[in-house]
Amino acid sequence: MSFFDQLQLTVPLIQAPMAGVSTPLLAASVSEAGGLGSIAVGATDAAGARAMIQELRSRTDRAFNVNLFVHGSAMADADREAAWLAWLAPLFAEFDAEPPKALRTIYKSFADDREMLAMLLELAPPVVSFHFGLPSADALSALRTRGISLMATATSREEASAIKIAGLDAIVAQGIEAGGHRGIFDPAAPDDALGTVALTRLLVREAGLPIIAAGGIMDGAGIAAALDLGAVAAQLGTAFIACPESAADEAYRAALNGPGAYHTTLTSLISGRPARALANRFTALLDQLGDRLQPDYPIAYDAGKALHAAARAQGDHGFGAHWAGQGAPLIRVMPAAQLVRTLREELHSCRA
Repeated sequence: MSFFDQLQLTVPLIQAPMAGVSTPLLAASVSEAGGLGSIAVGATDAAGARAMIQELRSRTDRAFNVNLFVHGSAMADADREAAWLAWLAPLFAEFDAEPPKALRTIYKSFADDREMLAMLLELAPPVVSFHFGLPSADALSALRTRGISLMATATSREEASAIKIAGLDAIVAQGIEAGGHRGIFDPAAPDDALGTVALTRLLVREAGLPIIAAGGIMDGAGIAAALDLGAVAAQLGTAFIACPESAADEAYRAALNGPGAYHTTLTSLISGRPARALANRFTALLDQLGDRLQPDYPIAYDAGKALHAAARAQGDHGFGAHWAGQGAPLIRVMPAAQLVRTLREELHSCRA
């Protein structure tokens, strides 16, 4: 039985695991409608992840995906962090606020989180996926013994090869068009910035594993195109942000319908890792960056979140982490189950 046959999907669709946006309700709604719903637990601890998985299980008996961040350990640098905060200080002052006295490593990598691994082994969600890299061979082996299907994001053939060698079940081919954090294993390494079409086709031919196409796909025609390239499914994230079941706030939803949707940009300014976002005041700071070195991910994100909070308190939403892919202008506002049904109908129409 193939990887996707085991999941019993009725539409070749994965709802992307968007930290801070995807909710158990959103994931359950997608799974109940025949896709693979996802939650992202990289921004919480084992207790928070347990609660999310348990809520999701209470809402559906169908398969779902739990996504984790496997980034390299952040290297703290007090001087660099102080300089970064000093650069941002005038912006904090604009909102009658002061920057944090110091910055923290706000997210623990799954590679360093034994409590998270233990929780996953106990609860055994149907699918676990990884972003930014791969955990240890021992962790992968332990997850496999619990019957968990495993996926990971690749942005290049080299990353796909590492995923294949590690023995995972499928690869998410993330093109440069994708919204949110780029899954590149080493953000300091050269990035060929392959688009979804080229990367999907390349990995279909060379990777030797089922490929899920991700990046810029917003409708049934996009899913059909991914399948024509040889992918077994498509992963859509931005398409689900406007669903009422997502955790996106009203400012985020409004920004998706604004001019910034036509001008997404890949930036490391907000979090310390490259991520595609709607154009706003935060992304525009790139013009003033000069030769400054920002703190490592996720230390830089501590500063970004603090600045957003200060601005939001004064009614300015221009510093939000409004992640979105290049297909953002194609977004539609409807409940998640209705969106999945619409995507299925569009796909069938394209392939009739």
